[in-house]
Amino acid sequence: MEKTDLYPTIFRRKSVRRYDLTPLDESTLAEISEYMDNLKPMYSDIKTELKIIGPDDVKRRMMRKAPHYIAVFSEAREGHLTNVGFMVQQMDLFLSANNIGSCWQGIPQPTKEVLKSSDLEFIILMPFGRPAEPLHRDSVSEFKRKHLQKISDVAGAEDLMEAARMAPSAGNGQPWFFTGDESIIHAYSVKPSFIRGLLVKKYIPIDVGIAIYHLKLAAEHFGKKAEIVFNKPAENPPKGYEYVASLRLNR
Repeated sequence: MEKTDLYPTIFRRKSVRRYDLTPLDESTLAEISEYMDNLKPMYSDIKTELKIIGPDDVKRRMMRKAPHYIAVFSEAREGHLTNVGFMVQQMDLFLSANNIGSCWQGIPQPTKEVLKSSDLEFIILMPFGRPAEPLHRDSVSEFKRKHLQKISDVAGAEDLMEAARMAPSAGNGQPWFFTGDESIIHAYSVKPSFIRGLLVKKYIPIDVGIAIYHLKLAAEHFGKKAEIVFNKPAENPPKGYEYVASLRLNR
């Protein structure tokens, strides 16, 4: 399996929901496990644990079956859901770049035995395997995303912001907004309404973490040093949003 620049995969990946149920070979699973064990966190002090489990370890709740799943666990503390989004999106792109389908799934749950196997809080599952449907999109036009002006007012960094715009999110809600300039970009998360909060509150910070990873990956692809910092900007946040983190960019 190749550990190449994942940036081009941003503009091809899709959520795969139908799988060839033939298990991947042990060598491929070992490579996936090795990559999974070396994911870069957004918050280095938050404990996480990712496990590869089988279909018999999952209560699918009417979702389609997959040959393998990544069960994601985390220490429950401030920023942990954003951290999960940032880390696990690395797996999503890595799998897609290596012709393996995957998809974020919040409905299925691991069995009690799997839940008891970790001291951390279960967060989410990611099924994966050989796809039984097209793995990649043919063009960017197939993405259903908000216009760039709806998610960002950053001038001079359109190439970076386009990568963030392509990030997947629950219900394709894209609950983020970015401000700043070419030297520092600030990420904000939407404050959901009461009803929306009941439905997707858990997933909003995960989604924002995914978008921040896409942004950082794009910056590094274009030769910038990208450092995540938590220096809340002095200006007022966009209406209806709250501050999450910033990306400091240097050549």
